[in-house]
Amino acid sequence: MVPGSAAAPDWLCETPTTMSSEHAEAVAYRTGALDVRRLSLFLAVVDSGGFSRAAQAVHISQPALSQAVAELETDLACTLFHRLPRGVALTEAGRALIGPARSVLRAVDSARQVTSEISGLARARLDLSALRTLASDPLPGVLGPFLRRNPGVQVRLASPDNPAELLEQLRSGEAELGLTVASDIPSAMVAVPIGAQAMQAVFPPGTDRAAGPVRPAELARMPLILTPPGTSGRDLVDTWLAGKGYRATVAVETTQREAVLPLVLAGAGAALLPAGAARLAEAAGALVAEVEPVVQRQLVVVHRSAPLTHAATAFLALAEPGG
Repeated sequence: MVPGSAAAPDWLCETPTTMSSEHAEAVAYRTGALDVRRLSLFLAVVDSGGFSRAAQAVHISQPALSQAVAELETDLACTLFHRLPRGVALTEAGRALIGPARSVLRAVDSARQVTSEISGLARARLDLSALRTLASDPLPGVLGPFLRRNPGVQVRLASPDNPAELLEQLRSGEAELGLTVASDIPSAMVAVPIGAQAMQAVFPPGTDRAAGPVRPAELARMPLILTPPGTSGRDLVDTWLAGKGYRATVAVETTQREAVLPLVLAGAGAALLPAGAARLAEAAGALVAEVEPVVQRQLVVVHRSAPLTHAATAFLALAEPGG
């Protein structure tokens, strides 16, 4: 037994030879129910980064949470966390359990969704990940109508900085669906095309330039506000300019995408922004122009090759062209 864990209750230690068939079925049911709860508490510790914060998040006492995790460790005959003087750290077994545990809980959620739909209830959860640049546009245009049609669905949204992080969230089960760019999608993943996102050039208010589209030579001369190399937006700009033999002139490089538009409006430089963000910039006084050749990125919703929950299926149907 893991040090500090509680002794297993008597009913759990009973064997088939010492109990009736009816009692055996009851024991099996109770054990499975407790396992699901323990798995959810294990993931709460993982997601919260410690027992104390996890206990607050799930609204139970820390001793009760610690005992539930210790009982799970006993059931699995392994240690899931290293108990350190200042917090906890996952063991190798703990890291290996994360994906399967999320899959189990998602399957339970799917079962609940099925019965909820049959009974007319609308309780469900959708674990969604969207690149940070896509979380502001075009995600709201899909997520808003989805929630209006399905008001009982609770959405948990993650916004990673790059496609690799998003794909890892899908692999680990942290997210069920991922909104990302259509490049370097592993063959083990299912990618559903949902359309293209066009980019526009956005200049500070009062910029003096001739009317007409922006071409690579002009943009390369402009001081630009960009995210770091490796981010989807930066890669798009660098690739577009490099295709014509140019390199970006970087005025500001920031990891805070929310700062790009305010910096443009303050006169720090120009930027390439999605059409939705460009419309907001224009309303705030910025100068907006089309670019030639067209700059756009193909978007996909990605998921693992596995059955989807009803909430995910409904979201995907709405996200697809014509949905």
